[in-house]
Order: sequence, then structure tokens, then C-alpha cells
Amino acid sequence: MKIRYAAKTDVGMKRTHNEDYFSLIEDEQLFIVADGMGGHASGEVASKMSAETVSEFYQRTKDEDATWPYKMDRQLSYIENRLACGIKLANFKIFDSASRDIRFKGMGTTIVTSLVCGDKIYVAHVGDSRCYRVRNGAIAQITRDHSLLEDYREAKPDMTEEEQRNFPHRNVITRALGMRETVQVDIKAHQIMDGDIYLMCSDGLSGMVDDPSILRIVSQAKSLERAVAELVDHANRAGGTDNITTLLLQCVAS
Repeated sequence: MKIRYAAKTDVGMKRTHNEDYFSLIEDEQLFIVADGMGGHASGEVASKMSAETVSEFYQRTKDEDATWPYKMDRQLSYIENRLACGIKLANFKIFDSASRDIRFKGMGTTIVTSLVCGDKIYVAHVGDSRCYRVRNGAIAQITRDHSLLEDYREAKPDMTEEEQRNFPHRNVITRALGMRETVQVDIKAHQIMDGDIYLMCSDGLSGMVDDPSILRIVSQAKSLERAVAELVDHANRAGGTDNITTLLLQCVAS
């Protein structure tokens, strides 16, 4: 697959600094979006630390089959184990830094990653940063938010959209990097079809722009660069209450 990509991050309309961070490792075709939390500068530290730790892990294990210090999950492929291990290391590094330095107490970050290998894309995430797939004129969310709202929706399948909008704890996440010494990483492989577009984003986008609007913007934009710019602009026009990060991948058969 030939991969085209574009990304943009923006502070939004209400925040004074940007705690989001995105990164990519071109040699591995690995893409990362992280949304830091913790206030002051610590959210910025956590999101950047997560991406840098994953990148360092991939550089270190480039020529060796290693997932140390974590055991191989035999239900996962080596590619999936390696990706999960990098994220687990990032979690431990953030947790350890927060435990050692009072300035970073309580810091953490969500993360969503996508790794393209052959005709498959491996999506791993922790928290409520999302990955969507746009295919054949339809959009599908392929990650599940680790949030109280999502847990409540599963317990109450008939929950209306109004109830979801008014849910008092809609922004509370149940899993993030740095919350505990260990973390569970959700990871899944998806078959790629020619022309697929994958959108990775922080909740500054998904919380402000609904899925039909995301689909319309991505489908109608003349380029990926224009699409990410319009998505950010749309989120800001809707209020821009949080930092906004969006990263688009387009997969074309080579």
C-alpha cells in the first residue's frame, strides 16, 4: 500500500496551551496521536513523552525480535505485541515520572496509534482518542472509547442522543497512560481496501464535530491537507473548547 498522510494540531478557542501531540515513524509507517492531561505543562510532557517513548522503542527493536520487558501475548501477532509493548513502556515511563517529580503529579495522556503493514492496519489505543475509517462513502469508528459514557452506553443500549449529550460524566475517561503502573492496550488488525482513509484524532475534534460532518469534510476536500485544516476549522467554529488534533491516512494500492 502507498500511504499518503496529513496532520494538523491546534490549541482551540478556549485553552492557553496545546497538550495534544502527534508523531510518525516513516520507516515503520507508524502514526501516533496523543492527548495529554494534568494541567499546566504536565499534559504537554505526557503526550510528547508517550510518542517519543514508542518511537525510541521501535528504533531500539528495529533489528531484533523483542518485546522485553513484557511477555508475549500468544493471542496476538508479533506486530501487535511489539506495538502494545511500546505503548506499555510509555505508560510506565509517564507513571514513573509522575511518581518521582511533584511537578508532574497526576499527568497522563490518551493515545491512538496506527501501523500499516502490507494490506493490514493495526490500530492500538488507550483512552478516548479515536480512529475512524472512511470507506465507500461511509464512516465507521473502529476504536472504543475508554470512558464512563461508553460504559454507560453499553449498559443501556437504548440511550438516546440527548441523554448522551447531557450525561454528567461524559468527559471522564476510565483508562489512560500514566494512571497506573500497568495498562491494558486495546489493539486490532483491520484489512485495508484500496482508497481507505483512516482518521486519528483527539476528542477536541470528535467531541465538537459529529460523524456525518467528519465524513462530509473528508469526502469533499480536494486534498488531505485541506481536509485536516477544514476539520480543525469546523471544530473551532463549534466552540473549540479543547485542543484539536487530526491526522489522516489514505491507503492506495501501489
